[in-house]
Amino acid sequence: MKNETIMRILSSIILIPIALFFVIKGSFYFIFFLTIFFFITSFEWYKMTKNKSYFLFGLILLFLSFFSAFLFRNIGQNHFLFVILICVSTDIGGFVFGKVFKGPKLSKISPNKTYSGMIGSFFLSIIFALFYTNHYGLTYWTDNLLLITVLLISSVSQLGDLTFSYFKRISKIKNTGKLIPGHGGLLDRIDGMLFAIPFAFILFKFL
Repeated sequence: MKNETIMRILSSIILIPIALFFVIKGSFYFIFFLTIFFFITSFEWYKMTKNKSYFLFGLILLFLSFFSAFLFRNIGQNHFLFVILICVSTDIGGFVFGKVFKGPKLSKISPNKTYSGMIGSFFLSIIFALFYTNHYGLTYWTDNLLLITVLLISSVSQLGDLTFSYFKRISKIKNTGKLIPGHGGLLDRIDGMLFAIPFAFILFKFL
C-alpha cells in the first residue's frame, strides 16, 4: 500500500504539469489532448463493459464530457482550471483523509470510500478554491456563492467516482487499466471530472 501511494504521488507530479500545458496552450493542443484522452478512456470503457447493455450509455457520456470540456475551455481558461482544481483536490482530500482518519464506509459500492474521506474532499476543495480565486482576483465570487459552487462541483465529482466504482464492481475489476502507476487506468483518474465538467459547464452558464 505504501508503494502504491508513492507511485500515485509520482504519477500525479508528472501528469499534472503535462495536462496544464495542453489546457493553457489551448487551440489545437487542447483538441489533440482531448482526442487522445477520449480514445483511451473509450477503449478502457469498452474493455470493461463489452457485450454489456450499458456500453453505449457510457460511450455517449464520454463524448458529451469531452465535448463539454472543449466548450468550457473556450469560454474561459480560469473557470475551466477552477473546476479541474476542485476535482483534483476532491480526489486528494478523499484519499488523504480516508487513509489518515479511516472510519465508517461511505458505501458498499466502493469499500475504500469513507465519510472522513468525503469530508476531506469538501474541506480541501474549499481551501484550494479560496487560494485560487484570491490569486486570480476573481472578486465577483461572494463567499456564499463560492462555497455553494465548490460543494456542488465536489459532490458531483464524488458521485462520478462512485458511479464508475459501481460499474467496476459489477464488472469484477479493481481498475479500468494499468496506464497510470498508482492510479490504474485513465478512467480511474478522471472519473469524477467526467461528471463534474459537464455539470459545471451548465452551472457557469447561469452564474
